[in-house]
Amino acid sequence: MTRSLRAVFSGLALLACLAGAAQAFDTRARAAFVLDQTTGTVLLAKQADEPLPPASMSKLMTLYVAFEAVRNGQLKLDERLPVSAHAMSFGGSTMFLDTTDRVTVEDLLRGIIVLSGNDACVVIAEALSPDGTEAGFARMMTQRAQQLGMTNSTFRNASGWPADGHEMSMRDLTLLAARLIEDFPEFYPMFAERRFVFDGRAPGNVNNRNPLLGLGIGADGLKTGHTQEAGYGLVGSASNGQRRVIFAITGLDTTRARAEESEGIVNWAFRQFAEQTIVTSGRAVAQADVWMGAADTVGLVAKDDVRLLLPVMTVNGLDAEVVYTGPIEAPVAEGQRLAELIIRPEGLPETRVPLFAEAAVEAGGFLDRIMTVSQVLLKRLQDGPAEEAS
Repeated sequence: MTRSLRAVFSGLALLACLAGAAQAFDTRARAAFVLDQTTGTVLLAKQADEPLPPASMSKLMTLYVAFEAVRNGQLKLDERLPVSAHAMSFGGSTMFLDTTDRVTVEDLLRGIIVLSGNDACVVIAEALSPDGTEAGFARMMTQRAQQLGMTNSTFRNASGWPADGHEMSMRDLTLLAARLIEDFPEFYPMFAERRFVFDGRAPGNVNNRNPLLGLGIGADGLKTGHTQEAGYGLVGSASNGQRRVIFAITGLDTTRARAEESEGIVNWAFRQFAEQTIVTSGRAVAQADVWMGAADTVGLVAKDDVRLLLPVMTVNGLDAEVVYTGPIEAPVAEGQRLAELIIRPEGLPETRVPLFAEAAVEAGGFLDRIMTVSQVLLKRLQDGPAEEAS
């Protein structure tokens, strides 16, 4: 039968007094998702899986595909690409490219990252599209996003220009940001560049719009977005020591609200949570009952240290239990998987950790077995006959 050991944790100092619930961040954003990338802990999710217009934040997917193309040799950073009439036709944030230009891939990438150039996105898209069109590239973007696990993302263009059905969720945007950071460390420093002057032709569009850069809070990316339909949004990331936080927000009313909300999220994530060692590898966290063994119990241990991101303020302790099917019949091998530790920090996702036998337990000898059976029979006699169900 399944057995649950909740009370066992009252004796563990680390588990008994580490953490309680952190005060939730009351975001003004229409939708938001905040992830501690270091531990994989979701700190905040608000309408996180709702597909919404992402505006220029969807340029991150164009960049992901472009980075892959550079890495596999489809594009070279010093390669010069032509500018089509379609690319030149875009308004909004642009590099002010025209059809007489041939622009290096590296300049186009910076033009997308720092200047949010719609025209630069189209130049890249047409170069990589299976059919030479932006629409063909958008279909390729959608397919690649699905492969990456971004199930609430559909692209109609390369720039985030308003279009029916061009949508992403905040969870998908955060996942994409994490993949950009992890998969392309050679390109990621571009996202922290605060200024890019291209050819001197657009003095009014040389500064990165990310309001977090330069605040001294560890921010180093990634992309702002704004359209009338989407409102103001930001996919941001910041590091502090060994920790990195990634988030996506959308639906703010003003640039000021976007800046305040973004800074507030970063400060909250770093100040209200800390990574802690909950269980030390090899140290028994509970004892499981053993049937017909040379010992009556066996210690349950984790193979690795268990570190979790938890609220820094102590409130109610940590809810945790060990679950196993027992009693466990001997013999038991050292290292045999026997149980599961379930940790439920208040306000955060639960964590499940497999537990293993601390030591081997041999099958009991003849006398051990006689004693075990005798004890079971004696207990049944003392308890009396079971009542029949009416």
